[in-house]
Amino acid sequence: MSTKIVPVVMAGGKGTRLWPLSRAAAAKQFIRFLGDETLLQKTLLRVSDETLYDAPLVVTNEDFRFLVAEQARELNVKLDGIVLEPEARNTAAAVAAAAVIVSQRHGRDALIQILPSDHEITVDDTYRACVANAAAAARTGKIVTFGITPTEPATGYGYIEIGAEIGNGVHEVSRFVEKPSADVAQQMLDSGSYAWNSGMFVFSAGRMIEELKALAPEVLAAVEKSVENAKGDLDFTRLDAETFAEAPSISIDYAVMEKTANAAVVPAAITWSDLGSWDAIWKLAGGDENGNVVSGHATVSDTKNSLVMSREAHLAVQGMDGVAVIASEDAVYVGRLDRSQDVGNLVKLLAADKETAGLTENHPTALRPWGGYTSVLNGDRFQVKRLFVNPEKKLSLQKHYHRAEHWVCVRGTAEVTIDDKVTVLHENQSIYIPQGSVHRLANPGKIQLEVIEVQTGSYLGEDDIIRLVDEFGRS
Repeated sequence: MSTKIVPVVMAGGKGTRLWPLSRAAAAKQFIRFLGDETLLQKTLLRVSDETLYDAPLVVTNEDFRFLVAEQARELNVKLDGIVLEPEARNTAAAVAAAAVIVSQRHGRDALIQILPSDHEITVDDTYRACVANAAAAARTGKIVTFGITPTEPATGYGYIEIGAEIGNGVHEVSRFVEKPSADVAQQMLDSGSYAWNSGMFVFSAGRMIEELKALAPEVLAAVEKSVENAKGDLDFTRLDAETFAEAPSISIDYAVMEKTANAAVVPAAITWSDLGSWDAIWKLAGGDENGNVVSGHATVSDTKNSLVMSREAHLAVQGMDGVAVIASEDAVYVGRLDRSQDVGNLVKLLAADKETAGLTENHPTALRPWGGYTSVLNGDRFQVKRLFVNPEKKLSLQKHYHRAEHWVCVRGTAEVTIDDKVTVLHENQSIYIPQGSVHRLANPGKIQLEVIEVQTGSYLGEDDIIRLVDEFGRS
């Protein structure tokens, strides 16, 4: 039996609390908010210590499968696999699937660490000691969660009341507390006996399976059938959709942690944030001498204690205090930092209006396994996109029934296949792809390829792509 921990990274969430940058189809774990790595990549780097961890297993959904694979590839991180949930059934089903799969691959005694993919954590000696203490307790049969030492009376987190010490920094769980009101949160902070519920766990695969069998048998039964009927697809494990859908939608906290006699908690005085709101981004980044965090294309004047971020258009913010001004390519959010927990309510209003619902789902920049594209301009019978293709990657061999395309190479080298002819384009050269022709775009070079694509025709939807050959297994 390996003494290493199998990290299981949960990367299927589609949260919109960091709108307009984060959306249903562009979740926050894949976004670079601060620094060069995405939150998912930072999570993968956190478990890259081969003396402590085996290769990570990632649980995600169908829409994000290539994002996960590509972001791991960028870091040269070898994964134990990518498990695809057919639909969202909350965390109990995801944890159950991980426990069953790890048990099959590594044995029932294998230790698992559940890690959300969208948290920011500082890895230091304190963090490593917490993981070691949790692992030691998990080997005795405990299901150990990490209780983050609170620094403020936050109302956006659940809490854990810490009980008597079991030993070696591990405590009993007295109870779990739902997200509290401000007054109750202050009382819990003042008592010193409560911690934030981090959503991170360490347990043995066999123990979790036993607890699920006793406390949430419907979840386990559905997931076991789904794993048994799973299909392999490239590096992905596709759980069976029909049987997975039979699992009740319930969190692992409700299904197991609040009922089990084996719950334990490690109080963790670590630097941690779930980056669930814009004020969390602002606090984590640390401001300048005026308390401002400014990122991207932005200028501030006579402004303090504010977060200003822009990807494309230049933001100019003057005479403000304690605000978040966030601009994506197609939307701008302006609000008070101390009200940023309410962004979700604003997103619900947008989603309820058919004129703005698309702003909550899709982003102008869509990532693909080969790179991606940004929608630049849309009009009657035409649209303009900026394509970016990673080195040595290529799009599918495809055709369109309803549109023609014009490609202009603006950076790098493009290899263009049209029917049986291959043409190499360099910067400032262009080519025309007639409607109905079989074509492909590839980047044979060592730098990213950028192409401006102008589509013209009667229908320009993404579903007018007939893939004939695709190295990523898409139909």
